[in-house]
Amino acid sequence: MSINQEPIKGKAFVLGKNIDTDQIIPAAHLVYSLEDPEERKLYGKYALSGVPIAESGLPHGNIPLTKEGETDSEFKIIVASDNFGCGSSREHAPASLEIAGIEAIISSSYARIFYRNSVDGGFLIPFESYEDLSTEIHTGDELEIDQVNHQLKNVTQDKVYKIKPLGSVADIVHAGGIFEYARQNGMVPAK
Repeated sequence: MSINQEPIKGKAFVLGKNIDTDQIIPAAHLVYSLEDPEERKLYGKYALSGVPIAESGLPHGNIPLTKEGETDSEFKIIVASDNFGCGSSREHAPASLEIAGIEAIISSSYARIFYRNSVDGGFLIPFESYEDLSTEIHTGDELEIDQVNHQLKNVTQDKVYKIKPLGSVADIVHAGGIFEYARQNGMVPAK
């Protein structure tokens, strides 16, 4: 298997540093079933609803990830500062972002458990930047991630940034998670 050749394109949603899993999906919303299709949508509705407005976490203008009453976001790529996904080990955090429509995150650093949950569950791709891009990119900028050449292009600002290579991480996410990847590659028996 090889890395997906298609670029990831979409609007940026920019966050500050130390965005924790309670901010990504508040504990009050962990009551919904990920297996029930209607309840699953609520994770998208409440994704990033725990980021206090008073903090620098939300983008300028206090733009919510999803509009009032909706479960899908117009944004596709989160750009964050250091230590994204710190806090508890809940896999609901990357799941809620994926359910909201996020396809990738670009951060200068991640909490290890969030990074692993994102990859192992096949939820979304956690790209790492060489620098903090949350001060360069603005919410609403159109972005394009070139997974093959390890580049992020800000189409709106006509700027290009190098991002770190993913190795087999992208293959695992595109396969649908670590267990599906292992099945597809003969590491464990097929179902």
